Amino acid sequence: MKELFKSLLLTKGLSKEEKSWILYDWSSQGFVMIVMSVTFSLFFNHSASIGLGGEDAGAIASAYLGWANTIVTVIVGLMAPVLGTLSGYRGKKKLMFTFLAYLGIIGTIGLALVPEHMWWLLLVVFSIASIGFSGSNKIYDAFLVDVSPKENMNRVSTLGFGFAYVGGALPFLIGMPFIVMANLGTIDMQVVTAYRISFWIAALWWIGFSIPMFKNVKQEIGVDVEPNYVRESFIRVWTTFKDIKQHKPILIFLIAFFLYSDGLGSIIRLAVIFGAVIGLTDITLMLVLLATQFVAFPSAIIYGKMSERFGAKKVIYFGIYTYCIICAIALLMNPGRSETFLTIMFWSLAMLVGTAQGGIQALSRSYFGRIIPKEKSNEYFGFYNIFGRFASIIGTTFYAVIVGMTGRPDYGIGVIVVLFVAAAVVFKYVPDDREYLDVVK
Repeated sequence: MKELFKSLLLTKGLSKEEKSWILYDWSSQGFVMIVMSVTFSLFFNHSASIGLGGEDAGAIASAYLGWANTIVTVIVGLMAPVLGTLSGYRGKKKLMFTFLAYLGIIGTIGLALVPEHMWWLLLVVFSIASIGFSGSNKIYDAFLVDVSPKENMNRVSTLGFGFAYVGGALPFLIGMPFIVMANLGTIDMQVVTAYRISFWIAALWWIGFSIPMFKNVKQEIGVDVEPNYVRESFIRVWTTFKDIKQHKPILIFLIAFFLYSDGLGSIIRLAVIFGAVIGLTDITLMLVLLATQFVAFPSAIIYGKMSERFGAKKVIYFGIYTYCIICAIALLMNPGRSETFLTIMFWSLAMLVGTAQGGIQALSRSYFGRIIPKEKSNEYFGFYNIFGRFASIIGTTFYAVIVGMTGRPDYGIGVIVVLFVAAAVVFKYVPDDREYLDVVK
């Protein structure tokens, strides 16, 4: 509650629309923590061990989950520019956002209803829910320019991610005791039932705290609907792409953004299944990931403060190098090592992820919002999302292939460092945002 009180004080002076926009990050992140990061991975690992059987069931399950994340990323990535152009028409952005948000919420409820042995159906429902979540968040990102002026975007964006970590941790914390007690046998409840309770909590949290976003945030920037607007939206995708090509700094940023977002997105999606495969207990994994959320909250705010002094570019660079260290730690985590060593290393890895994850994502979003022409924000954010939310396709594919070939999850996570090194090289050529606010008119 102390962290929540501090976060509320940080919103002083913001408009009702800015606060409502920030609160959606709070509402939807229960899905990230419970479904994308922790509880679903544990449930799926349990389900696959029943459905697949055999000594290698855990490694095979993690590879299947890697492929599922890759497929979801491809689908959402292909949707992104079209969503961006369609949402650029007046009256369409809020409608599309609402549909996709409810698709994610209904999919989350669906996870609680799938029989535990039907691991393949779990992947299908997980994919549907993930498409809804990711699609709605693409449009949500573009709402930043509707609610906040450019000079305030770094603050609002980093506050959004800061609130997200608390908002993700609290529903997880509500459901976690059921899972822990069921694992320990202190309550008369199957572990599977405890997992399902968490999915219900994530869905109810999401829909409940989304109400201010649905009620108060409106599309302020857009173009009038034209005849055959769906067909025209595809034409505008190509027009926007050619326009972006003319602005070299924006294009270079998008390429670098794709590389490091792919790396961090892959690590987020694979962290828990990785920990489970190397032999860490469910309780250890939940405790580590919960602690990560409370490290991430102040870290995201600190990244925002640092950007005011040093500029977003230098702070994002710092985050990229942090992820290089994370991958190096993962390479030390051979499944054959002692549980004590692996536990210490996983704690170290997770805490570093917590310090960098929200800050680098928040500053990337605000950096992009500050350097693009505001009147074209919807279309440009469509490409921002195809470059960023396409992210995890390379990393999860690397992981699935490497683990499938070697049976070594540490190799699968470690090889993702290639993406961060490449991102650091490309990112060198993007401009300092403090000197570039008026580059595009």
